[in-house]
Amino acid sequence: MDTKLQVAFFVLTGLAILAGLFWVVKTEKRLKKFFLGKKANDLEDTILSLQENIKNLTLAKESTEKELGFVNKKLKQSIRGLETVRFNPFPDQGSNQSFAIGMLNEDGDGVVISSLYSRERMSIFAKPIKNGKSEYELTNEEKDALKKSEVR
Repeated sequence: MDTKLQVAFFVLTGLAILAGLFWVVKTEKRLKKFFLGKKANDLEDTILSLQENIKNLTLAKESTEKELGFVNKKLKQSIRGLETVRFNPFPDQGSNQSFAIGMLNEDGDGVVISSLYSRERMSIFAKPIKNGKSEYELTNEEKDALKKSEVR
């Protein structure tokens, strides 16, 4: 009975060794296919290079987001709405040579510039605008120019 156990043990050991060899050969094939002729050092260098690229891209992304925030802040303050209204304040003289120009940023701040033209003289007025309103009285044409220049 001892010999039968030894034979069984020997057979099982042989099968385990064959299975191990089969697994090693199969793994070796997979590794060769994975590396496709490259050396392990090349792969490690590639991984390190990719890691450095990711780090650089992250820094560039953060810098771009910061810059974009700055640009958006500046853009918000710039003139976004601009409208010109021409009119004739003196019906008995000339044509629509007078005008009102409304210029507003996103917050409704800006200026309205108006010009009154007559044969004898030309007058120009500038009135500051804060939150879409002026502390100075606006003419109907100036109000119209501001309304049309509001940022939507």
